[in-house]
Amino acid sequence: MRAYLFHMVSVMLLTSSAVWAQSSSDNRVGLKTDWSVFVEPDPKECWAVAAPKKTVNTKDKRVVSVKRSDILLMVTYRPTEKVNGQVGFTGGYPFAEGSAVDLNIDGTKFQLTAVGEWAWPESSGADVKVVAAMKRGKSAVLSARSSRGTITKDTFSLLGFTAAVDDAAKRCTN
Repeated sequence: MRAYLFHMVSVMLLTSSAVWAQSSSDNRVGLKTDWSVFVEPDPKECWAVAAPKKTVNTKDKRVVSVKRSDILLMVTYRPTEKVNGQVGFTGGYPFAEGSAVDLNIDGTKFQLTAVGEWAWPESSGADVKVVAAMKRGKSAVLSARSSRGTITKDTFSLLGFTAAVDDAAKRCTN
């Protein structure tokens, strides 16, 4: 698992510049309801990504206002690195050290490993299970704790997810 985590951190750091460019990039190739599809040509990378429909931040059980950068849920394909459907989440802040992110897809629960501002399933096999649940689901709720102790709950619509992730996968297998 440690080798996988090291690889995931490396991959997510490489992906981050492309993902952060989402809002200002010209490389969006599709919009599927609440999900967008992006492609980077060199090295080839494709991803389906969405922003949350709702966010709630609490501290000491009270709703608080906090500053967060981009909050994104995505599935990435990177054929040159044999990355095929990697689920990733960035909460827009550093997660508490040693914490996990809880993912609830219509009652089906998963735990994502958090490192820095990123979280993902513990293995490629877990990625497959999460993607399958997302394809069946209507919403995904991610709950996490920041390094400052704020509890966040981000709700993502899964409308358009299947079409977007299938499009991203197809674009990175040709």
